[in-house]
Amino acid sequence: MTPRPSSSGPEPRKTTGKKTAGKKTAKAAEKAVAKKAVAKKAVAKEAVAKKTIAKKAVANKKGAQKTATKKTVTKQAAPREAVAPPRAEAAVAPALDAGDRERLLAGTHHDPHAVLGAHRVPGGVAFRAFRPYALAVTVLSGKLRVELHDDGDGFFSGLVPLGEVPLHRLLVAYEGTVQEVEDPYRFLPTLGELDLHLIGEGRHEQLWRALGAHPTTHDGVAGTRFAVWAPNARGVRVAGGFNFWDGTGHPMRSLGSTGVWELFLPGVGAGELYKFEITRPDGSRTFRADPLARRTEVPPATSSVVHASDYTWGDEEWLAHRADAPAHEAPMSVYEVHLPSWRPGLTYRQLAEQLPAYVADLGFTHVELMPVAEHPFGGSWGYQVTGFYAPTARLGEPDDFKYLVDRLHRAGIGVLMDWVPAHFPRDDWALAEFDGRPLYEHSDPLRAAHPDWGTLEFDFGRREVRNFLVANAVYWCEEFHIDGLRVDAVASMLYLDYSRERGQWTPNEHGGRENLDAVAFLQEMNATLYRRVPGVVTVAEESTAWDGVTRATHHKGPSGFGGLGFALKWNMGWMHDSLEYMSREPVHRKYHHGELTFSMVYAYSENYVLPISHDEVVHGKKSLVSKMPGDWWQQRANERAYLGYMWAHPGKQLLFMGQEFAQGAEWSEAHGPDWWLLDPEYGAAADHRGVRDLVRDLNTVYRATPALWRRDTHPSGFAWVVGDAADDDVLAFLRLDADGTPLLAVSNFAPVVLSGYRLGVPDDVPAWHEVLNTDAAHYGGGDVLNPHPVKPDAQGWHGRPASIRLTLPPLATVWLRPA
Repeated sequence: MTPRPSSSGPEPRKTTGKKTAGKKTAKAAEKAVAKKAVAKKAVAKEAVAKKTIAKKAVANKKGAQKTATKKTVTKQAAPREAVAPPRAEAAVAPALDAGDRERLLAGTHHDPHAVLGAHRVPGGVAFRAFRPYALAVTVLSGKLRVELHDDGDGFFSGLVPLGEVPLHRLLVAYEGTVQEVEDPYRFLPTLGELDLHLIGEGRHEQLWRALGAHPTTHDGVAGTRFAVWAPNARGVRVAGGFNFWDGTGHPMRSLGSTGVWELFLPGVGAGELYKFEITRPDGSRTFRADPLARRTEVPPATSSVVHASDYTWGDEEWLAHRADAPAHEAPMSVYEVHLPSWRPGLTYRQLAEQLPAYVADLGFTHVELMPVAEHPFGGSWGYQVTGFYAPTARLGEPDDFKYLVDRLHRAGIGVLMDWVPAHFPRDDWALAEFDGRPLYEHSDPLRAAHPDWGTLEFDFGRREVRNFLVANAVYWCEEFHIDGLRVDAVASMLYLDYSRERGQWTPNEHGGRENLDAVAFLQEMNATLYRRVPGVVTVAEESTAWDGVTRATHHKGPSGFGGLGFALKWNMGWMHDSLEYMSREPVHRKYHHGELTFSMVYAYSENYVLPISHDEVVHGKKSLVSKMPGDWWQQRANERAYLGYMWAHPGKQLLFMGQEFAQGAEWSEAHGPDWWLLDPEYGAAADHRGVRDLVRDLNTVYRATPALWRRDTHPSGFAWVVGDAADDDVLAFLRLDADGTPLLAVSNFAPVVLSGYRLGVPDDVPAWHEVLNTDAAHYGGGDVLNPHPVKPDAQGWHGRPASIRLTLPPLATVWLRPA
């Protein structure tokens, strides 16, 4: 095989390659074939030379210099011996139709297999080959050697009086080299009728197994099958390192009305670079990365890479128990990670040696990975995806990413992944107008253009596009064992008027602003994923009051829509309100007490996650600790009190990396968390380690206390003790397990100690024991504690039959359980 170049850009790069030396023991007969071929062309030597020079110029323009230095003969198992005796030359075959010839040269032939390869015709079997730059082509079949006639422009043909089409190979003579190769146009399609039917219906739930590039053995021959959906294309060819980025000789065939083009290329294996050369409806050509490529080059290079996985998983125990409890009835505290910057410079496998241990030590149940799918611009943090089926090559190969997920699972940590089905960038080598017309994007420019991000929105009403996205969700969960998808920018999908002014959007068929196609897509995605992958969880980043985000798809709500089917939804309202409250000076907080208590008005309208995500610690919003008022001590105390309140509030928790140790600076993808703050040599390291120790203890107590998560989504799991103590800046509530076992959470957001603070409690608890106090000295606090069990007295308070008196430390949260 010819070597492939190491990289390629948006268009195939100029590549210098040498053809490797073949076996030194090449048969003399093969040498004679090449010499004879050259001799026969002596009369037309000048014409051949001009043809060669012209074609080389085209090849150089496309970035594929051909520098052959040694004679190469590649041998494989001999094909079945033909019936006819050996012949030196073939009779002239029926001429290739002028239209077929022109379409093949122009890259617009829809069925090259119908005219190339071997076909029975009157008088025998016609062999035709399209080998640009070749000097001669000889058919080999057992002992049969038949030299084909040179028809010009790279076409060769011959008629052999055989009764049936034999298995055959081709001996191709180039200037200075001879290659023995399989004829790719002798193979039947690699996609079956069921695959094509499901693709046509938009219901192929494992689409990645049908489309893309797949190393395989077809009819006993090793190679790679290529398939791509491009219904508007006039023709599609495969170009790559294996043909010096000149796809002229490798046209694909159209498989009917599905819009799928297919070609099996013998001898092409894993690791080869490739793109699809698409002839648009207007006759122009474009080189496109494979939309279903499972591996890519490292950006900024843009080629797809043929991939075959040989990874062996070791997380069987994790998968066996993943579905034991529904997500909303199980503990879930999530550590959000941007993999490229968590420890800058680490690969997937190097991260696997550090990240699981760190997350497990802090007690988080899950990590959430910011988008892993390939993206051209690192500054997008992965939210502008071009390779929806490929983990970013910046950190390693797909099997390396599997290794990271595997190691996290074996450490007892679930893996959620940000998924971006709302939009995609306009790069001209990716999805935008993929085959010359709007395909993945909506045909209406107003519907296609995303007004905020300069990207394109998917056409959720087109069944093949929905299939592409639904199968993509399944792909990450089935192939990479991802435990859940956090779906980005759901609100932008749901509303036709999202970020659009009047006149910039068209109402739906009912006159409303809901995007009915997007609703149907999200319902289909969730229903398919939950049916196929037991224990998976989907989470919506949805910032509006859309009814039924976490309601089952078959249950209709007041709006008439079935639920979207998500398991959980980010509580953006809680995040906004609570951070607004915490950023205020304590003297003003009593006027804004409702910003903390309002979340309980709608706490059970959906199944919620409480997110302090990356979006809240960038672009001038400050890090979590820097949002807090006061001096350094007060800032840390406020953060600790806030985290204690957050972990006790109904809902799951999510915390972005760096906030667990009170990083003062905003996050930057360029350098990641400021780990140096934890260095013992740094004078204030104890302050940062104290906050991290608190996060560890919060997770430890949280996981051991079912009252904090068993009834997260049911009103019976929560009860106010006092929610209106605005003048004191105090709030207190009970969290209750299914059997009524309580945990009492009390937050004092005033910067003063409140001694003997009376709180109403149930009268069936003989004593309360403080299990967590964010003011403890080892967290960096003032160590104002309740060190002894607190017994209630019979004095009723806050509408309860008994009460206790506590010492509430300043800017702190205290948790108590029955002693």
